[in-house]
Amino acid sequence: MKINTNQQISEKETQGYIDYIENKYNRKLDSLDININGDFVDLSYEFEKVPFERIRRITGYLVGTMDNWNNAKTNEEKDRVKHAMNNCGCGSDIAKL
Repeated sequence: MKINTNQQISEKETQGYIDYIENKYNRKLDSLDININGDFVDLSYEFEKVPFERIRRITGYLVGTMDNWNNAKTNEEKDRVKHAMNNCGCGSDIAKL
């Protein structure tokens, strides 16, 4: 984690700011800028990136991947009718939004 300060502060105080932010938002910090101005402290921070997995509704189930599906469920997905939005008349309306 990158930590920048405009004044020298103790490790204990720095860790206190880190713990406060991480506990408040339940996320890990990637960087922290500590700007001390008299009695006031300004904290600017960025969190670590959260991995995102695409979730889709397939054959009535919310799934990320089909890796663990048995042959019957895989064939059901392969045989399903996939509806297209061609010629629905809504394409031009969507483009105007």
